[in-house]
Amino acid sequence: MSISAAFFAQAQDVSVIRNSIDVYSSSQNIGSAKFNAMGGSNGALGGDANSLLTNPAGLGVAISGEVSGTLSILSNKNTSSMAGSSVAYKSNQGDLGNVGAVMTFQLMTESAWKFINVGVNYSNQSIDNYVETPGNSNLIYDFNNGNSSSLARHAYDRYGYMSKTSLGVGANYNHNLYIGAGLNFFNSSIDQSDTAAFTSLQTGASEYFSKQNTPFFERGNGFSASLGVIGKVSPNFRLGAALETPTFWNIDRSYNFYNDAIYGDDYAIENRKFTSPLKATVSAAFIANKSFSLNVDYSLGLTTPKYKEYGVAETELNDFFKENSKNVSEVRLGAEYRLKQFRLRGGYAYTSNPLDALVISSFNNDGSTSDKSYNNLMLNNRNALSFGLGYDFKSFYIDAAYQNISSKYTNPFMRGVVNDNVEAGYYSPTQLISSDSYAVSDVKNNRNNFFITLGWKF
Repeated sequence: MSISAAFFAQAQDVSVIRNSIDVYSSSQNIGSAKFNAMGGSNGALGGDANSLLTNPAGLGVAISGEVSGTLSILSNKNTSSMAGSSVAYKSNQGDLGNVGAVMTFQLMTESAWKFINVGVNYSNQSIDNYVETPGNSNLIYDFNNGNSSSLARHAYDRYGYMSKTSLGVGANYNHNLYIGAGLNFFNSSIDQSDTAAFTSLQTGASEYFSKQNTPFFERGNGFSASLGVIGKVSPNFRLGAALETPTFWNIDRSYNFYNDAIYGDDYAIENRKFTSPLKATVSAAFIANKSFSLNVDYSLGLTTPKYKEYGVAETELNDFFKENSKNVSEVRLGAEYRLKQFRLRGGYAYTSNPLDALVISSFNNDGSTSDKSYNNLMLNNRNALSFGLGYDFKSFYIDAAYQNISSKYTNPFMRGVVNDNVEAGYYSPTQLISSDSYAVSDVKNNRNNFFITLGWKF
């Protein structure tokens, strides 16, 4: 635990670590309303373009062509609490969340190969996330000019998007074995800031500060590949397995820096290479009859996130991930019941905490400091519940889904050491804040998402 504290107490901004896991290593994908209603669980069921999000072998299950489009309405609410006060902030975002298509090619031969199918899937989601924490009048900083100020507020503000375009092929062998492969292309945009406001104890005036090397802007593109297989154990039972390579990211970034001995306050541009974890998924499906089906997926990250090391910053990040990250596991469960043309769906998903417990020096509510252990620092496990309805008009269909995702974590900020080796404080045009300890708030994150899909089968 002391090693964890040592690695965490470096110059990296907390949001860089969080985004490395929450954005660049995340498997969250917006699918169709059916996919989302079933908790994103379809690894052994397949049958549509969303198979490319879990197991490309599911493309081989399709026996007819299909195209669909999904409207997503995403609502994200954060409530950050500290020292008996709370601030809640809610944002809403509407967009084209998913487009998918499958083309089926039936092989008119005596071979056991029945279909060769081609699929394309596009997913897009907002990654906006604003966390504002109330101040604490007991957290007082003394400046070199003799003035003192108390913490008035702090905010992490991230806005941007993540998209994934997948191309794949699936094959059907004698309606008993399905194999598939896919290529995935990612694009991301992140605008991130880390700011604090302080109130002067002498004048009552407010002053605003930015963390060293923030705000920063990142534009990334990535690539991964996936392979999968689904086998029928019996007419009612299927097993599936898939492997997705790490996503190899190329990230162009720019950031503001302050108080440099040569350049003063300015901005810099750099490039980073990032590799997300390798991921494996196993699945099982039970198809009781044409009216009821059930699917469960289990995914596990097999490696740790890693940056290509160009200097001290990437080395610090890799040391942190090596010592403190855990293999992320996900369980997804989904079911569908059909009553004539009506569809009733439900799902649940659980994602484990990606980080070990960490010991850090943090402020108490009275302004004193002490070393504390946190088992949910920056990120935590996530639970998702969903349900949906659909109606099949034979050639056309319409589906709707609701999804709730919740998580609770502790939010560290305000640490920034300034010495001969590290320049990581909070800066304003006239003042500098250097602190060996973190202020920590408790954050409740709640997402309520709605999806509507229109599709055509041919």
